[in-house]
Amino acid sequence: MKYAILIYSQEVPAEQVSPEEWGQVMAEYNAYTKLLNDAGVNTDGGEALHETNTAKSVRVRDGKIQVTDGPFAETKEALGGFYILDCKDMDQAVAYGAKCPGAKTGTIEVRPVIDFSQMP
Repeated sequence: MKYAILIYSQEVPAEQVSPEEWGQVMAEYNAYTKLLNDAGVNTDGGEALHETNTAKSVRVRDGKIQVTDGPFAETKEALGGFYILDCKDMDQAVAYGAKCPGAKTGTIEVRPVIDFSQMP
C-alpha cells in the first residue's frame, strides 16, 4: 500500500540559513532518500516545495472562484515536502516516517494514499 510522508516544519527564510547548515540538511535528506531507495519502499514520488508565500489557495463557493495568497492552514508549521512510499502496512510507514530528518524539528504526517484502481 502507498503512504504519503508529509513533512511539516517551521519555515526559515533562505537568507537566514548558512551554506554549511543547508549542506547538512541536504546531506541528511540525501541519506534518508538512500535509505528508502535501498529498502525498496521509495516510489520515486516526492518533492520539496517552495515557501508558503509562493502558494495560492483556491476555493469555489456558490460557483465563484476565490483565490487567496498563501496556504489555507493557519499554523506555524507548513508543508515543506513529501515522499510517497510503498509499505506493507501503516506500522512500517510510520517507522520510515520517524527516520525522516524533519521529524527531529517538525511533524511528519503519515497518510494512506487511495488506490482508485482498486475501487469499484
